[in-house]
Amino acid sequence: MFKAVLKTFFLLIILFVMLYVGMNNTKEIDFNFPIAGTTAKDPIRASAALIFFGVFAAGVFAGTMLHSGSGGSKKSSGSSKEK
Repeated sequence: MFKAVLKTFFLLIILFVMLYVGMNNTKEIDFNFPIAGTTAKDPIRASAALIFFGVFAAGVFAGTMLHSGSGGSKKSSGSSKEK
């Protein structure tokens, strides 16, 4: 229970930082990511806060997929061996 509360607290801190960045970075910027190939010639022009949120969201999704990907198969295979 304490672990869940602690994780929620840290998530709220991260969301507050995102809110703070969004409030203070309202100007539009050019986002270049040449590795992807699509922004090499025509950069994405959007507010800095929106680009920051997009990069953060991609990182959260990637971390969630990496974190939850291997846990389920180990638990189910261990319980089937006990039977």
